[in-house]
Amino acid sequence: MKTLRLREGKERSLLRGHPWIFDTAIAKGSADAGETVKVESFEGAFLAWAAYSPQSKIKARVWSFDEKQRIDEEFLDGLVQKAVQSRQLFDLQSNGVRLVHAESDGLPGLIVDQYADTLVLQVLGCGVERFKSILVKSLMKHTGLDRVYERSDTQARTMEGLAPSAGWLSHPQTQKNLLLQITEHDCKLDLDIEHGHKTGFYLDQRESRRRFADYAQRMSFERVLNCFCYTGGFSVAALMGMRRAGVLQKGGHVISIDSSANALNMAAQNMRLNGFSSEHFTLMDADVNASLRLFLQESRQFDAIVLDPPKFAPSHAHVERAARAYKDINRLALQLLRPGGVLFTFSCSGGVSADLFHKIVASAGADAHVDGFIAERLQGAMDHPMTLNFPEGDYLKGLVVIRK
Repeated sequence: MKTLRLREGKERSLLRGHPWIFDTAIAKGSADAGETVKVESFEGAFLAWAAYSPQSKIKARVWSFDEKQRIDEEFLDGLVQKAVQSRQLFDLQSNGVRLVHAESDGLPGLIVDQYADTLVLQVLGCGVERFKSILVKSLMKHTGLDRVYERSDTQARTMEGLAPSAGWLSHPQTQKNLLLQITEHDCKLDLDIEHGHKTGFYLDQRESRRRFADYAQRMSFERVLNCFCYTGGFSVAALMGMRRAGVLQKGGHVISIDSSANALNMAAQNMRLNGFSSEHFTLMDADVNASLRLFLQESRQFDAIVLDPPKFAPSHAHVERAARAYKDINRLALQLLRPGGVLFTFSCSGGVSADLFHKIVASAGADAHVDGFIAERLQGAMDHPMTLNFPEGDYLKGLVVIRK
């Protein structure tokens, strides 16, 4: 067993249970990609078993802090079983579920989403790449599903020194469809696991979409703007709430903006799938910032706006630039809200904390000469858990702001 010896004083985060070991913490030692290594303090005391990653700034990701633990098939199978069983405790009201959430489930670098009868996984770390076949076998055993698709084609994988990988890992020979459908609360939603973002859909916004539908019904939204709409999840939620409130027959309308024609096509498909016609929605293949400025010039106002942009800050090095981008779109959105209107605004950048995001939105309001009540703070759905020892898992944060 190869050993990593840490620099003096660099064991503190591991003693607190944090699962990452950065390159700057290592005094000596190396291993092959994905190989399990023993991690020791500067004095030689055992700290953890970890998976080594030669090319990443995060040189090792912890499997276990128990010196007696063997990192083998039985150990990994137990982690998968525990993750799958824990999701059965939640009333998600959906057959789209995050089954494995990487470090939070003790499987660093592994993401697994279930869409109806299909599992879609992302293998983003060298350790889980080394054990991929074992993990797939375990996932099929504990879910009873035999359709498994891989979407390991992200920048995070490249940073690990791993080549992109996508395609079927297991499937019945007669079923190879890459366009799937899930149910979520009262909605039906189509998704594309081959070309869609992440594993095909954003399951982490499930509860926020439900809350948006509730607001749309309770406050009888008539004019809604969904920015960075992707495949229209928030648009469908808005229309569902508006239909329950009885405003669609009075001309209620949702505008959805995205810069991807493919995403907009699926957004239209999802709105029609739930019984809405083109008189109820408009799709714009456009830049969000430019569109918001155009709406201001046209003196438009909206009852509700959703800002769910892509990750503006992929790392802490990008936080300052990301803060400017978040501030700009929130300033424009607050100006476009009518008094009493509702803004659902989000950041999925791990480098932007909830406190910083609050300050950014507050600064945007000051520049827009707009104040508002923070009605709610939002976060990722409950099947995307954050642990006490891994705050980096708290990547998604949102605010519900009601303009004064």
